[in-house]
Amino acid sequence: MSSNLIDRFLKLMNDRGASDLHLSVGRPPIFRISGRLEPIRFRVLTDEDFERLMRPTAPERIWQQYLDEGDADYAYEVPGLARFRVNVFRQHRGRGSVFRIIPTRIMTIEQLRLPASVHKLTRLKHGLVLVTGPTGSGKSTTLAAIIHEMNQQRAMHFVTIEDPIEFVHENKQALVSQREIGPHSKSFAAALRAAVREDPDCILVGEMRDLETIEMALSAAETGLLVFGTLHTNSAAKTVDRIINVFPAEKQDGVRLALSGAVKGILAQQLLPRKGGGRVAAVEVLFGTATLASLVREGKTHQLANYISQGRSKGMVGMDESLRRLVEEDLVEPMAALEKALDKDEMRRWLAERGVKIMDEGGG
Repeated sequence: MSSNLIDRFLKLMNDRGASDLHLSVGRPPIFRISGRLEPIRFRVLTDEDFERLMRPTAPERIWQQYLDEGDADYAYEVPGLARFRVNVFRQHRGRGSVFRIIPTRIMTIEQLRLPASVHKLTRLKHGLVLVTGPTGSGKSTTLAAIIHEMNQQRAMHFVTIEDPIEFVHENKQALVSQREIGPHSKSFAAALRAAVREDPDCILVGEMRDLETIEMALSAAETGLLVFGTLHTNSAAKTVDRIINVFPAEKQDGVRLALSGAVKGILAQQLLPRKGGGRVAAVEVLFGTATLASLVREGKTHQLANYISQGRSKGMVGMDESLRRLVEEDLVEPMAALEKALDKDEMRRWLAERGVKIMDEGGG
């Protein structure tokens, strides 16, 4: 094990089953355990403490970027323990950082309790698949499970573009080329432009965060590649709208047309506290069909919730349906499901029918 001071905190984090470690000048270190923040019994961190803890973990180039720009992302590994995704930033009260643990073992679609229909995505040959959700909702974990299954079964070339690389995939049936923004390429758009020339069958774009990256991902999907990407939205309808709205008004009709033909699947997910500890995902699943293509083309994204509910026989699952299932299986508290529901009035009615006393907004 390396001898950096921070490693003691990271070992304790691993032992306590925490997902994140927060360091902020002016506060003691804090763990996130099962979704809740829990301070560690330790002194309040000074600026000198922060420098001593963090500086040895960051490559020199990244630390300089942090000093110049105010934030940076990178991966840090404690040999024999785990890999961590790290964000360092400056804020009103001083400097801060977050370490998120990256499990060394890639979990399967079954172990993540994802709907069985998600296996369909592992058999696709081309098109665009989007995995969406808020920060920390498990998007990378879900994508790793999908790629892991494809890697076990299909002889193909994957190119992943990540910031930073999280799950490391060994070459099994597939050849997996993993590229990291910073060490291997200067931006998602630059890496994606190069990836198209690297004879890929499938490209994973860690984050579709700007117009150029989204445009190139769409174009790659249209030309016959399979493209996986992530976005920070919490429903299929919002995902389609987000992509279209990134573009200027005069381009939006063309983007709708391209998207209508390219989208083969959208997984939208949110994490909820699991009863008894840990967390569990509620997942919305949408698959591309001729009906979806016409809804997207005609700008009728408000009808997508109805489209999903009519697609149950094809394995589609609505977000609120997924939340109800978690309540029925006694995996989450009813109020946690209500908080994440897209149609809160309908969820209130459903819970009331089951004798759940609903607290109103005022807590009464």
